[in-house]
Amino acid sequence: MGNQSVPGVRVPLVDEAEASGETADLYDRIKKTTNLPFVPDMFRLVSTRPDLLEVVLAGYTGVFGDGVLPRATREMISAWSSKINGCPYCVGTHNWFLTQFGGSAELTRAIASANEPEELPVDARTLALMQLVTHVSRAAYKVTDEEWARVAAAGWSDEEMLEAVFTAALFAFINRLVDGLGLGSSVAHSRISQQPDVDAEGVA
Repeated sequence: MGNQSVPGVRVPLVDEAEASGETADLYDRIKKTTNLPFVPDMFRLVSTRPDLLEVVLAGYTGVFGDGVLPRATREMISAWSSKINGCPYCVGTHNWFLTQFGGSAELTRAIASANEPEELPVDARTLALMQLVTHVSRAAYKVTDEEWARVAAAGWSDEEMLEAVFTAALFAFINRLVDGLGLGSSVAHSRISQQPDVDAEGVA
């Protein structure tokens, strides 16, 4: 299995054309899950360890498979959590996905430039949820029962809030994987963020 060295990335990546065995099977699953014609480099960071790649794919599928929140909401949380975590690479990736599911240019620009959830162009109900995921990203141990109740009172169910918190928590992991292994600083933009627009049906 051929490994590829990418300038700035601290670990070798398995080249798609040379993947074999379990890694090749996982690559096929990733492309089916994302509906992209290539394996995103975030996954390839752990491609020399199929056991870890399986975990990353399971987390991604948990967030972006069938969910209770609209896909656009999950992408907004992903992009915004990445902004809070200081990972512009992932902001660009998930802002691109957000546009594919109806997110406006105004919203994606705000996610990329805002510092607080109150600066996002969202309604009061959505703002309550975004304040919660911001708190999870910055200091999850400080989230209180009163805050949870306030978000519920804004109209969100426990199931929806669970999915929102899971998404924010997953991106705390993904952002640190991307930045800690050098991918976030190795290129200006992810390959995904440079893809042409497609119909929502064509994206996982």
